[in-house]
Amino acid sequence: MKILLLEDELMLQSAIAEYLKDIGHQVDAFEDGREAYEYVMPNKYDLFIFDINTPSIDGLTLLQKLQTDKIHVPTIFISAITQIEQISQAYELGCYDYIKKPFHLKELILHIDRLVKKGDLQDKCYVKISKMYKYDLNLKRLLFDDMEQVLTLKQSQIIELLAKNINKIVDFEQLRYYVWANSDIDNATIRAEMHRTRSILKEDIIETIKGIGYRIKNISID
Repeated sequence: MKILLLEDELMLQSAIAEYLKDIGHQVDAFEDGREAYEYVMPNKYDLFIFDINTPSIDGLTLLQKLQTDKIHVPTIFISAITQIEQISQAYELGCYDYIKKPFHLKELILHIDRLVKKGDLQDKCYVKISKMYKYDLNLKRLLFDDMEQVLTLKQSQIIELLAKNINKIVDFEQLRYYVWANSDIDNATIRAEMHRTRSILKEDIIETIKGIGYRIKNISID
């Protein structure tokens, strides 16, 4: 798991980072909120661990800024703060958990393990499409609310191709090659199959790009 840690107490930061690395996680650690923010933007993380009182940008403001930028990552706050107003603000911003300092490092791991078991950290084999839809790349299944959506072979191939290229346009030639094995079929045949596929979906997750093709646009964080 790739984790970004924001903690300005350097001894604690070092201890947490070393402990997490020892059990197999990748950790990028920062003491300054602005530096952490600038580093988050070009990178992808599975989990944030934020202290609240940090230089330049505090942990609460940092989470708020990231959410404004549509970067939604499960977040655990670690802080000595006991004021209910700030704790409430952390949860209102959507943090997963709050751990009061001082704490044992094993306690942090227990919170992370619970988060993984709950499923809020999406396994890399899943492509999140919407709040209800996700695609299982390993088992080639479209799931709605964790229940498999029954598809024909062509529908399954269409969804797989679109999910693998989420937010990208898949043109008619790509569909013809992948779904129809490059057979000499016209665009009208592809449009008809796309119509049938869309008609059985529970949400409108496929977007038509007129005259070009189709795409699945990730709407889970819009």
